[in-house]
Amino acid sequence: MTQKVHEIMTSAPVSVGPLTAVTEVARRMRDENIGAVLVTEEDEPRGLVTDRDLVVRVLAEGRAPGDTTVQEACSPGLVTVAPEDDVDRAIQLMREHALRRLPVVEDGKAVGIVALADLAMERDPSSALGDISAAAPNT
Repeated sequence: MTQKVHEIMTSAPVSVGPLTAVTEVARRMRDENIGAVLVTEEDEPRGLVTDRDLVVRVLAEGRAPGDTTVQEACSPGLVTVAPEDDVDRAIQLMREHALRRLPVVEDGKAVGIVALADLAMERDPSSALGDISAAAPNT
């Protein structure tokens, strides 16, 4: 039986509005021990911002995190999957677009995120990436 995205995704993704300050998003990432936050407007996904986006698009550019909105730091071109999509479809999209995370969207609403780590854990938990993904984070 083909595995579906909803079987391995992380449910209830953390989301913020597009005008949220980067400092607030960074705090949420720290407090919730996550590396990506969905940017939503009226519950519809508009973007995804990662910890790397904050470093490359804000800090490295010398922008003030308190004065920069998450909308300005988002990765362009949101790519999504549906909960009923095959896991192979998620893998194909990640390869095609060089992504590590995909928002899972149903009826225009974000219902989860599937990450490269989720796929590694599911497909080969004894691989190096699977081991790293399963390890408890350092705080």
